[in-house]
Amino acid sequence: MTARRLSRLPLLRLAATLLVAGLGGLFAIAALAAGDGTATDPAVVRLQERWAEIRYRLPDDQQAKALAELGDEAERQLADHPDSAERLIWAGIVRSSQAGAEGGLGALGLVKQARRHLEAALAQDPLALEGSAYTSLGALYYQVPGWPLGFGDDDKAEWHLRRALAINPEGLDSLYFWGDYLHQQGRDDEARQALERALQAPPRPGRELADAGRREEVRHLLSRLEK
Repeated sequence: MTARRLSRLPLLRLAATLLVAGLGGLFAIAALAAGDGTATDPAVVRLQERWAEIRYRLPDDQQAKALAELGDEAERQLADHPDSAERLIWAGIVRSSQAGAEGGLGALGLVKQARRHLEAALAQDPLALEGSAYTSLGALYYQVPGWPLGFGDDDKAEWHLRRALAINPEGLDSLYFWGDYLHQQGRDDEARQALERALQAPPRPGRELADAGRREEVRHLLSRLEK
């Protein structure tokens, strides 16, 4: 082995170490992804309901396994209904949530899988579930690390989140993620306005648990802004 190749080995090890450490820390918030609309297909409704139970009722240390199982169920549904935008959206939501719960290097593959599902949903029907694919993609773009760790991109995040708001300007999730994104950008006055509007969002029939959990997250973020 040449001297030049030997000299590169410590740098490669350092890069690999930083990659794992970065993914472990920066994917922690990806578990928040979700969508505003209420599904109409009973099988997709079950995905919605189970996601809310896992997210808001299970202890943190049990969520990764439960989300992996739910993700497998979503994939099975997709195999039978590959053109279902609702299933594509919820497969993306579950896989991104699983990435947040698991963290580490494996999260990168999960968020890439989630992005593929959400992009496919937009190709099928961008208005499905009140634009939820835009919301979830926007959330991924500002929460996932940028190059070289991941595909994060603040400009793409803002574009997708604005599209979601154009479709559903009073949606609880679209307003929450817009507010969180603005906070991440240091635009706290705008973030506060968005979050206060989120608290006024109309309830979603059949999604009471998700509504309660998300409103608590809105209030928590608002309290952080006040500090």
